[in-house]
Amino acid sequence: MPDAPVGVLIVDDQAPFRRAASAVVRLTPGFTALGEAESGEAAVEMVEALHPSVVLMDINLGGISGIEATRRITAAHPDLVVILLSTYQVEDLPADAATSGFAAYVNKDDFEPSILRTLWEKRNGEA
Repeated sequence: MPDAPVGVLIVDDQAPFRRAASAVVRLTPGFTALGEAESGEAAVEMVEALHPSVVLMDINLGGISGIEATRRITAAHPDLVVILLSTYQVEDLPADAATSGFAAYVNKDDFEPSILRTLWEKRNGEA
Protein backbone atom coordinates (compact mmCIF):
# COMPACT_ATOMS: atom_id res chain seq x y z
CA MET A 1 0.00 0.00 0.00
CA PRO A 2 1.21 3.54 -0.64
CA ASP A 3 2.27 5.78 2.24
CA ALA A 4 -0.65 8.16 1.75
CA PRO A 5 -4.13 6.66 2.16
CA VAL A 6 -6.12 5.93 -0.99
CA GLY A 7 -8.91 8.52 -1.15
CA VAL A 8 -12.41 7.19 -1.82
CA LEU A 9 -15.58 9.03 -2.87
CA ILE A 10 -18.82 7.19 -2.05
CA VAL A 11 -21.80 7.82 -4.36
CA ASP A 12 -25.23 6.44 -3.51
CA ASP A 13 -28.69 7.97 -3.22
CA GLN A 14 -29.44 6.00 -0.04
CA ALA A 15 -27.86 7.24 3.19
CA PRO A 16 -27.83 3.78 4.85
CA PHE A 17 -25.68 2.36 2.07
CA ARG A 18 -23.38 5.40 2.09
CA ARG A 19 -22.84 4.76 5.82
CA ALA A 20 -22.20 1.06 5.21
CA ALA A 21 -19.73 1.78 2.39
CA SER A 22 -17.99 4.37 4.54
CA ALA A 23 -17.60 1.75 7.28
CA VAL A 24 -16.06 -0.67 4.76
CA VAL A 25 -13.60 2.01 3.66
CA ARG A 26 -12.69 2.81 7.29
CA LEU A 27 -12.10 -0.89 7.97
CA THR A 28 -9.79 -1.24 4.96
CA PRO A 29 -6.20 -0.37 5.95
CA GLY A 30 -4.68 2.23 3.64
CA PHE A 31 -7.99 3.74 2.50
CA THR A 32 -9.89 6.82 3.62
CA ALA A 33 -13.34 8.18 2.74
CA LEU A 34 -13.00 11.70 1.34
CA GLY A 35 -16.71 12.40 0.94
CA GLU A 36 -20.14 11.25 -0.08
CA ALA A 37 -22.43 12.23 -2.94
CA GLU A 38 -26.16 11.53 -3.40
CA SER A 39 -26.32 12.07 -7.17
CA GLY A 40 -24.34 11.61 -10.34
CA GLU A 41 -24.05 15.35 -10.81
CA ALA A 42 -22.68 15.79 -7.30
CA ALA A 43 -20.22 12.95 -7.91
CA VAL A 44 -18.81 14.63 -11.01
CA GLU A 45 -18.37 17.90 -9.07
CA MET A 46 -16.87 16.21 -6.02
CA VAL A 47 -14.29 14.32 -8.09
CA GLU A 48 -13.01 17.70 -9.29
CA ALA A 49 -12.95 19.13 -5.76
CA LEU A 50 -11.66 16.14 -3.75
CA HIS A 51 -9.41 14.30 -6.25
CA PRO A 52 -10.17 10.75 -5.05
CA SER A 53 -8.32 7.73 -6.41
CA VAL A 54 -11.40 5.49 -6.15
CA VAL A 55 -15.10 6.19 -6.64
CA LEU A 56 -17.68 3.73 -5.33
CA MET A 57 -20.61 4.40 -7.68
CA ASP A 58 -24.20 3.23 -7.37
CA ILE A 59 -25.86 2.65 -10.75
CA ASN A 60 -29.36 3.94 -10.02
CA LEU A 61 -29.26 7.58 -8.96
CA GLY A 62 -31.57 10.55 -9.28
CA GLY A 63 -30.58 12.89 -12.12
CA ILE A 64 -27.87 11.40 -14.26
CA SER A 65 -27.31 7.71 -13.63
CA GLY A 66 -24.21 6.27 -12.06
CA ILE A 67 -23.29 4.90 -15.46
CA GLU A 68 -23.41 8.35 -17.08
CA ALA A 69 -21.55 9.88 -14.12
CA THR A 70 -18.91 7.15 -14.49
CA ARG A 71 -18.61 7.90 -18.20
CA ARG A 72 -18.03 11.61 -17.49
CA ILE A 73 -15.61 10.97 -14.63
CA THR A 74 -13.48 8.40 -16.47
CA ALA A 75 -13.37 10.56 -19.62
CA ALA A 76 -11.89 13.41 -17.58
CA HIS A 77 -9.80 11.20 -15.26
CA PRO A 78 -8.85 7.95 -17.03
CA ASP A 79 -6.61 6.78 -14.16
CA LEU A 80 -9.35 7.09 -11.56
CA VAL A 81 -10.79 3.73 -10.44
CA VAL A 82 -14.60 3.62 -10.53
CA ILE A 83 -16.18 0.59 -8.93
CA LEU A 84 -19.85 0.17 -9.78
CA LEU A 85 -21.92 -1.07 -6.85
CA SER A 86 -25.52 -2.18 -7.14
CA THR A 87 -27.89 -5.05 -6.46
CA TYR A 88 -27.83 -6.32 -10.06
CA GLN A 89 -26.38 -9.69 -10.89
CA VAL A 90 -23.43 -9.08 -13.20
CA GLU A 91 -25.25 -10.59 -16.19
CA ASP A 92 -28.13 -8.15 -15.62
CA LEU A 93 -26.06 -4.95 -15.71
CA PRO A 94 -27.50 -2.32 -18.05
CA ALA A 95 -25.95 -2.64 -21.52
CA ASP A 96 -24.50 0.88 -21.44
CA ALA A 97 -22.42 0.03 -18.35
CA ALA A 98 -19.89 -1.77 -20.57
CA THR A 99 -18.83 1.47 -22.25
CA SER A 100 -18.76 3.68 -19.15
CA GLY A 101 -15.13 3.09 -18.21
CA PHE A 102 -15.74 1.39 -14.85
CA ALA A 103 -12.92 -0.77 -13.46
CA ALA A 104 -15.05 -3.39 -11.70
CA TYR A 105 -18.57 -4.29 -10.66
CA VAL A 106 -19.43 -5.52 -7.16
CA ASN A 107 -22.83 -6.54 -5.89
CA LYS A 108 -23.60 -4.48 -2.77
CA ASP A 109 -24.12 -7.67 -0.75
CA ASP A 110 -20.53 -8.72 -1.48
CA PHE A 111 -18.78 -5.41 -0.77
CA GLU A 112 -16.25 -5.74 2.03
CA PRO A 113 -12.70 -4.57 2.86
CA SER A 114 -10.98 -7.50 1.15
CA ILE A 115 -12.86 -6.77 -2.10
CA LEU A 116 -11.87 -3.08 -2.04
CA ARG A 117 -8.22 -3.92 -1.38
CA THR A 118 -8.10 -6.66 -4.03
CA LEU A 119 -9.65 -4.46 -6.72
CA TRP A 120 -7.22 -1.63 -5.95
CA GLU A 121 -4.21 -3.95 -5.97
CA LYS A 122 -5.28 -5.58 -9.26
CA ARG A 123 -5.74 -2.18 -10.88
CA ASN A 124 -2.28 -1.09 -9.74
CA GLY A 125 -0.49 -4.33 -10.58
CA GLU A 126 0.15 -5.18 -6.94
CA ALA A 127 -1.82 -8.43 -6.81
